[in-house]
Amino acid sequence: MWGCPEPGSRVADRWWFRRLLQKPRQSSSLTGSSQNASTGCSASSSPSSSSSARSSSSSAGTAMPRAGRLAAVDISSSGSARWAKSYDVCICHSEVDLEFVEELVSYLESQPQSFRCFLQLRDAVAGSAIMTELCDAVQNSHCWVMLITPSFLQDPWCKYQMHQALAEAPMSNGRTIPVLKDIDRKDYPRELRNLYYISTVLKENSFRQIRDTVLHYLEELCRSSASGTEQ
Repeated sequence: MWGCPEPGSRVADRWWFRRLLQKPRQSSSLTGSSQNASTGCSASSSPSSSSSARSSSSSAGTAMPRAGRLAAVDISSSGSARWAKSYDVCICHSEVDLEFVEELVSYLESQPQSFRCFLQLRDAVAGSAIMTELCDAVQNSHCWVMLITPSFLQDPWCKYQMHQALAEAPMSNGRTIPVLKDIDRKDYPRELRNLYYISTVLKENSFRQIRDTVLHYLEELCRSSASGTEQ
C-alpha cells in the first residue's frame, strides 16, 4: 500500500507508535453542536425566568384588590352614627323559641363590639302597651333579626313586628335579617322572599353570620355618615 512503511521494519514500528500518540482533533461540526447545546441551555433558562417574573407579577396583581379594600371603621367611637339608636339589633321571635334567642343574644352581647340587643321579655317596660313596645323596639334598633319558626308563623304579634320592620325599611339594605329554624323553604313568608335568609342547621355558623351581617351594616352606616360629615 502506498504511503505506509513496510510491515515488520523499525520504521513501520515508529510510524504506528506516532499514530497512536496523536490525539484526534474535534471536528468543527462537533464543536458547533456543543456550542449550540450550551446556547440552548441558556435559552431554556430564559422562559423559566420569564415564567417566574410573570408569576410574581400575577401574584402582585392579585394582592392589589386586598390593598384596595375599605379600611375598618371604629363603630364604637364616641361620634359614631351607631349611637343614634338605642339598640344595634332587635330580636323578633315567638316566646316558644326563647331559649334559642337567649343563647343568640348572649353570643352577640359577648362579642368585642358588645352589640346592644333588644330582647322583649327582658327590655320591654312593664305596664306599657305591647303594640307600643313592639313599634319602639323596631324604630330604636338598627337591625332586626326575624327568627322564622313554626311558632313565629302562628304568632300575630310576631307578624305585626315583621310588618313594622318592613315598613320602617322597605328596601332592607341589610337591616332585616331573616333566620329560618325548623321550617321548610316553602313556608318562608312571602313578605320576605326578596331577602336572603340564614339557616340554623349549623347553629354556631348561623350565629357568626348574624354577627357579621349586623357588623357590616353598622360599619357601612358609620362610613357613610363620616363621609357625609367630611363633605
